[in-house]
Amino acid sequence: MSKKILVVAGDGIGPEIVAEALKVLQALQADGSIDISLEEGLIGGAAYDAVGDPLPEETLAAAKASDAVLLGAVGGPKWEPLHISKRPEKGLLGMRAGLGLFANLRPAILYPQLAGASTLKPEIVSGLDIMIVRELTGGIYFGQPRGIETLPSGERRGFNTLVYTESEVERICRVAYDIAMKRGKKVCSVDKANVLESTEMWREVAIKTAADYPEIELSHLYVDNASMQLVRAPKQFDVMVTTNMFGDILSDCAAMLTGSIGMLPSASLNAEGQGMYEPIHGSAPDIAGRGVANPLATILSVAMMLRYSLDAAGAADRIEAAVSKVLDQGLRTGDIMSEGMRQVGTVEMGDAVVAALAGE
Repeated sequence: MSKKILVVAGDGIGPEIVAEALKVLQALQADGSIDISLEEGLIGGAAYDAVGDPLPEETLAAAKASDAVLLGAVGGPKWEPLHISKRPEKGLLGMRAGLGLFANLRPAILYPQLAGASTLKPEIVSGLDIMIVRELTGGIYFGQPRGIETLPSGERRGFNTLVYTESEVERICRVAYDIAMKRGKKVCSVDKANVLESTEMWREVAIKTAADYPEIELSHLYVDNASMQLVRAPKQFDVMVTTNMFGDILSDCAAMLTGSIGMLPSASLNAEGQGMYEPIHGSAPDIAGRGVANPLATILSVAMMLRYSLDAAGAADRIEAAVSKVLDQGLRTGDIMSEGMRQVGTVEMGDAVVAALAGE
């Protein structure tokens, strides 16, 4: 049966990188590997410019009716003067909440061809393969009350609330443990239990839930130490599970271990396996329209989409193998460029992946 994909390219480099990912999807469809239908929607700043809302009702409805959503990126300085309720990022947060996408999977994998692109020594990062599982619909990004108020003294005060329920922590821990059971059976839960009561409870629930997974080796780190350990000895980690904000920060840190944030995909899943797939980098407005953005993270997000939401693991394997083949050929966008390689633009990199698929 045909699977429906909603495509929301968004802002900045979003349309450019999504266009290359769609070439890959269409190539797989043309050779009979997958059966899909595509629908386009608006999100972020592009949606605000068009209809005055960063997440139009039509887009959310189309997302709910789809098997998966492919997202480019949202945001940019153009929309920063808007009220926070109208900024592009509210479209992204609204999509996550509206679809119940509570589990964010962010792999940090170093392709061997890019070991020299990392800012760390090759012996520290070679063979790196970490899965960061980030809770996505709770925590300080969604907690109430929040806002900015003026005190009687006339001074302004900003406030946000970090809140989690036991059930929210348990379900994200189970996702991490289930993934770890298929990998190295090691999970590091990251919190700040020494100063934050909400993450003290997080640790307690993580330990309690792990009792159902006797093969899992569970460890705990405070987030400040975890960030240091990611840089000091990243290969000690297999699966990491953590809160919304901590996961946001740690996954970007892990991205640079791999040489470029432009290489890393992500999946955001709900309880039914429906997901939104996007590169973890932002909209990069400084290079938008120049044809130099790296589309590989978006293409690899398509591979995750095929694996986790569309039941097409074989096609996902083919995409990942094609990306590796292109890197073997020495093709590099500017963010992963190194001596002796050939620098290419967004379109040429996308075309190379499609050619690698065809020439298997």
